[in-house]
Amino acid sequence: MKNRMSLLLFALMAILVLVACTDTTKEKETSQNEKEASVGEQESQTESDMQEITYLGETYVVPEKVERIVITGAMESMEDATALNIEPVGAITVAGEFPEVFKAAMGKAESIGEKQQPNFEKILELQPDVILGTTKFPDEVVQKLEQVATTILVSHISTDWEDNLMLMAQLGDKESEAKALLAQYEKDIESAKASLLQEFEGDTVMAIRIRGGQMFVYPEDVFFNPSLYNELGLEVPEVIQKAKAQEAISVEQLAEVNPDVLFVQVQQSGTEENEQAYEEMKKNPITQNITAFKNDDVYINIVDSLLEGGTVFSKIEFLEALQQNVLKK
Repeated sequence: MKNRMSLLLFALMAILVLVACTDTTKEKETSQNEKEASVGEQESQTESDMQEITYLGETYVVPEKVERIVITGAMESMEDATALNIEPVGAITVAGEFPEVFKAAMGKAESIGEKQQPNFEKILELQPDVILGTTKFPDEVVQKLEQVATTILVSHISTDWEDNLMLMAQLGDKESEAKALLAQYEKDIESAKASLLQEFEGDTVMAIRIRGGQMFVYPEDVFFNPSLYNELGLEVPEVIQKAKAQEAISVEQLAEVNPDVLFVQVQQSGTEENEQAYEEMKKNPITQNITAFKNDDVYINIVDSLLEGGTVFSKIEFLEALQQNVLKK
């Protein structure tokens, strides 16, 4: 009898342990399923908070609502941000300060270093949603930036100006404003074209930049050249046709071209180096025999000296300056 009771008690205890183990397993499975469901929901939510944007054939993933833009190296993006009134959290300074032409649009933005000298620690501190760099950056700089956030290298080629503008517009949710700017500029250039072509009829027209104490010319698709040669349809000087990148030009070479009209951007960099270079150039007897100088058809900084030329902001400013300084001369 005692043996039977012992067996019954043992069997009952075994059943209770089995039930308890089953319940525990079910609880663990439920807990695991809940965790997996929660992770799945978070991943789904994270994915839904992101968007894909395409720029010059490349696709980038950025937050659905981009709030923290850092601009480094790409002066084109500084201009586009100014044109669309988009305030980055960090941007390029010149000699430690935001240039006057960009100051209002930069608002409370912080300096992330100079154009060619990004401050990586500061950029990391700002926790950007996206970084706008430049196609001029070396690979080692790009790699460091990509470790911080999605990095888009903005083209410095002037003929990419519309794509550059629409990139900024997408990031700043201002696509309608960008399209309005493009439409207005197209209308304005068509309206002014006939008068400007008549003014420049038969003339050799050039734009040069003085930076680092030297004179430079640029290819047909860089600087203000697309405005002069593509949009207005002026004849392209041979020296411009042959230029493959930014190329230094001597006074003697400029004299060989002998432009009738010359636009000179004397870049203001916080020192007097470029201003002094221009003053020395003017005093050169060779320079004084160039037609543009003899006829007082040299235009110095008719737009801000830091403007790149290949942006909607540059184009609008340049067209207005042509109308004010050339047609009304």
